[in-house]
Amino acid sequence: MSENALPEPDDVTEAPGAVDGDNGNDGNDGDGDGGCGDDGDREDAADDRAESAVGCLLAVAGVALAGIYALPRAAFSIEGGFEAHARDWSVILVEVPLILLAGLLVPPMTWAAATRWLRPWVAFLVCVAVAALGLWGVSAVWHPRQAPDPGYGPGI
Repeated sequence: MSENALPEPDDVTEAPGAVDGDNGNDGNDGDGDGGCGDDGDREDAADDRAESAVGCLLAVAGVALAGIYALPRAAFSIEGGFEAHARDWSVILVEVPLILLAGLLVPPMTWAAATRWLRPWVAFLVCVAVAALGLWGVSAVWHPRQAPDPGYGPGI
């Protein structure tokens, strides 16, 4: 057997029932529209593009929601208070970026997994539920510094 998997031009056979000059396509693609094209393939491609667009929109919405939630809570750690004595670099460099990354990745991944087995509107509800549970989980375990140190009171 040769390395070339393509048949030689002499070995190519015509479709059964084909007449010379006929490529075997009678113009009817079997979908009942008289051969006007591959509407089924176009509809599938449009559905795939719509589902992809929803996934991208969910990613943008997820990172926006995570930012709206996390940045005000981390504001004191970023700002640092008086003379920046309470600036917490772990919040700035690790915790907030991880929360934003989760907001970016979790909703579209949930959407992709849910649309394989569920209708799109149910998959959207699953995405909303997962995002709500994620924010609830973050609020349960993430407590960045919110107030100045207790040793600082009003002046003399």
